[in-house]
Amino acid sequence: MTEPTAPVWIAGAWRAAQASGSFHAEDPSTGTPLPTPYPVSTRADVIAALEAGSQAAEALEHAAPAAIASFLEGFAAAIEARRDQLVDLAHRETGLPLAPRLRDVELPRTTDQLRQAAAAARSGVWRRPTIDRARGIVSAYAPLGGPVVVMGPNNFPFAFNSVAGGDAAAALAAHNPVIAKANTAHPGTTRLLAELADGALAVAGLPAATIQLLYRVPRDLGLELVAHPLVGATGFTGGRPAGLELKAAADRAGKPIYLEMSSVNPVVLLPGALRERGAAIAAEFYGSCTLGAGQFCTNPGVVIVPAGADGDAFIDAAVAHFSQNPPGVLLGRSGRDGLVSAVATLQQHGATLRCGGAPLDGPGYRFANTLLVVRGASFLAAAHALQTEAFGPVALIVQSDDVDQTVAIIRRFEGNLTGTIYLAGDGSDDAGYARVEPPLRRRVGRLLNNRMPTGVAVSPAMNHGGPFPATGHPGFTAVGMPASIGRFAALHCYDNVPATRLPWWLHDDLPQA
Repeated sequence: MTEPTAPVWIAGAWRAAQASGSFHAEDPSTGTPLPTPYPVSTRADVIAALEAGSQAAEALEHAAPAAIASFLEGFAAAIEARRDQLVDLAHRETGLPLAPRLRDVELPRTTDQLRQAAAAARSGVWRRPTIDRARGIVSAYAPLGGPVVVMGPNNFPFAFNSVAGGDAAAALAAHNPVIAKANTAHPGTTRLLAELADGALAVAGLPAATIQLLYRVPRDLGLELVAHPLVGATGFTGGRPAGLELKAAADRAGKPIYLEMSSVNPVVLLPGALRERGAAIAAEFYGSCTLGAGQFCTNPGVVIVPAGADGDAFIDAAVAHFSQNPPGVLLGRSGRDGLVSAVATLQQHGATLRCGGAPLDGPGYRFANTLLVVRGASFLAAAHALQTEAFGPVALIVQSDDVDQTVAIIRRFEGNLTGTIYLAGDGSDDAGYARVEPPLRRRVGRLLNNRMPTGVAVSPAMNHGGPFPATGHPGFTAVGMPASIGRFAALHCYDNVPATRLPWWLHDDLPQA
């Protein structure tokens, strides 16, 4: 007899999936499957969710902002009330530390961004209304008119979760329903969050299909989902190969899709900074690169150092940190295998291994803290391959002969989420900074000085985005309210429409154009 799988959540009902198979999450610290089976949904589930989401979109378009805000705030409170259970389950499914990572950092960040989304929904600031009285034209942003598909990543079971994370919060703040496709690394955490959302929706009086949950769909069905006529948009965070496939499918159908895919987050160390505090920067680099076993999209993956004695000293100090400290637990088997492949690619194209480079023996999924080094000329000769993302505690150090070569290296970088420049406090690096900053600025979404890029503050001013292929579009951010809400809104314009016929969010006290 086939073991019953966890129920899907469609049209407000928890019901048995129309499934073509099942899967189990794993405990990555041991490599053993967790007990609950989850379904792989068929097209029947997907179409049912799309049709219910389409009906919910019509109801949510004119829902009171207070109701949306009340749900988001109630959801945040429910998450906090079940903090211990959520943190324990996410720890078992991801191997991420209970504290401080899950309990003290990621879960509070998640509830904070839900409350920020609630404030934006209540104020309506995301609508950006404008009126041109002289010409009788008014405009404002409005919901998309269809459900937003959210596909969350494996490395943030709370903050980027497909039910409770930033994409879902932004879509809901703009009065769009959400079809959550759980990440298969943490389906149980996502299911529990969905159960808490279910209760909060009932209290707020929102449509039953405001949020729906599927766990996994076959590849071809995922491509159909993001391109379906009933879909409003898709938010995806994950690997580049899957992201590009989804983007191609959505683009062919003219459906918006917002992607966060890959980034090596280059760090440029200028000579004065190394002379001034090279050992301290090496320690900071180690801490940033190995935080969370290196499984952050803002992990510093490529570091450019000046060739010479100071650069060599930095490399030696970094190697000591990387080789003397144990690595953390990876999120799963695919992450370990991906690191094996990435390190092999870097070596095949001229990088020399200084430490690490292989998985660790024993139970679970771990990969040795790894540093590779390559000369600047060799990087320029194989720049594309040497920007292969290694999603884990792995980094490549590029030794640059001079500032001219550093600029040439930067000009070969693809689009990234972040770029960092370290410079001396005495002004000795100012001329070099003036050379390297402009080309780096054009290739990153967020530019930092004298600080490693790991960590993304939930701030209205934050840009967690960047040029392709870090994301699918350089004009949008996945973090920061209200800017992140704009991904899931459509601009509605009214020309010569009497005030009595305008929607309620367009009224006489609008700013004039």
